[in-house]
Amino acid sequence: MSHFKLVATAAVSALLFTGGCNKSEPNSSTAGDHLVKVRVGYIGITCEAAIFSAVEKGFFKEEGLDVELVKCEWSKYKDVLALGGFDITYHLIMYLLKPIEQGLDVKFTAGIHKGCLRLQAATDGNIQTVKDLRGKRIGVPGMGTPPFIFANRVLNANGIDGSREVDWRVFPAGELGLALQKGEVDAVADSEPIGTLLLSGGKVRNVADQATDAPYKDEYCCAVVVNGKFLANNPKAAAAATRALLKGAKWVEMNPAAAAKLSVEKNYLASNPELNTLAISHLHYDPSVSGGEEAVKSAAAAMKDAGMLNSTTDVAGLAKSAFIHLEGVSDEWLQTLHVDKVAGGQVTSDLAFRVAAECAASRGIVKVASCCSPETK
Repeated sequence: MSHFKLVATAAVSALLFTGGCNKSEPNSSTAGDHLVKVRVGYIGITCEAAIFSAVEKGFFKEEGLDVELVKCEWSKYKDVLALGGFDITYHLIMYLLKPIEQGLDVKFTAGIHKGCLRLQAATDGNIQTVKDLRGKRIGVPGMGTPPFIFANRVLNANGIDGSREVDWRVFPAGELGLALQKGEVDAVADSEPIGTLLLSGGKVRNVADQATDAPYKDEYCCAVVVNGKFLANNPKAAAAATRALLKGAKWVEMNPAAAAKLSVEKNYLASNPELNTLAISHLHYDPSVSGGEEAVKSAAAAMKDAGMLNSTTDVAGLAKSAFIHLEGVSDEWLQTLHVDKVAGGQVTSDLAFRVAAECAASRGIVKVASCCSPETK
């Protein structure tokens, strides 16, 4: 198999007063005085397909909203949300719980999807299970990043103290596979689409997979999150924007290939449609309000047990303060929600083989966008 290198890319634009964000208004031509403005943050990564689909399919407009997209750098994302640089988005629950514990004024409103994160080891290595990672070197895209948090949680669940019994090594997200191949680490923790691409290249096996392994497979990794001040001042708009994102998630679940193609062809992220489709196919877009709330509770409990939250933190209290129920946003409403099924918008049975062949044939750089990417590469 030909060597290929994954390089995570992130577009950098002129900084706003909040830092690291760039605004765009794809629906400005249809905006009217009767539409309420809402600013939706995004980074430009695979799992944000529900945002892109909701914009392109007019779900925000259906909810009486004039959507403005605000593209942000990964490293500044949660801070820009907290400072009011945008109003709403969806993001990884585990990544935001510690800042919320420390006073970050944001609220979760519903679960979007499951399955973003993985812990992987080389196929030709001797790491078969999580317990084999004691004393080993684990590559991560950064300390405190979602893959790092997930890996710590998995290690703790298997009796391994992540603060003492493993050696963490930091690499750019797109270079984790190369670090593993060069023997600089024994395993890597990554997010989509990096995990899928490494698997397609035949270089890794999953040691822990948030999409398939209990208890993680039943827990929403990403949930809608709203700026606290915006929510307090605009509860109806916050509910409407949440519904638009949940509609987007349902549309992605029904049309994963169409959503993947849309995300790439509309220049929301750097990838190609087939690679993006395969990555999206490993995520489970089955939006749920109760599921999102339960995920906040279970993730908080596991993070405290792993030492990633303060030992004195009241987990039930934290979860209760971090999640809010909005009028008109419920599982009952979701059960009545129907979205169109697009002809040819589903995953074909030979997709994994085609992507594997593409990875094998690649002699250059396969560019993909990933969470935890540096601002420039």
